[in-house]
Amino acid sequence: MSKRHLTEVQDWMNENAIVVSPDASLADAYTLMVENEVRRLPVVDRELIGIITYSDILRHVPVSVDEADEATRVLLTQRTVREVMTYSPMTINPSATIQEAAERMLEYQVSGLPVVRNGKVVGMITESDIFRLVVESWAEE
Repeated sequence: MSKRHLTEVQDWMNENAIVVSPDASLADAYTLMVENEVRRLPVVDRELIGIITYSDILRHVPVSVDEADEATRVLLTQRTVREVMTYSPMTINPSATIQEAAERMLEYQVSGLPVVRNGKVVGMITESDIFRLVVESWAEE
């Protein structure tokens, strides 16, 4: 019987979570996501206060961001992360198990969780991280 479900989040999370300020523009958040190849950013004002996703940004833009006209680009620079983020997102502790993380993602229908210790973001765990664990453990069997 595999013990992969007992593996801790801290062993598989991305420790270099890219965070954004609530006062950053949507354009800045979008740029951070593209440059760092992520789909979600924890929103931090000394501690975690929310999360913004690529989908959140797209919901507030009438066309594809890449094809946006000048008016849309201006809108992206005028709207802030605070206006569209999800407040008080679901989080997980670094010592939680991968099984707990997966169950929480399924229960709340999210694809990633900020990993938080004492109110501070210490990483991100995503469905891709969990898939990587599964694939690597299959390779070892």
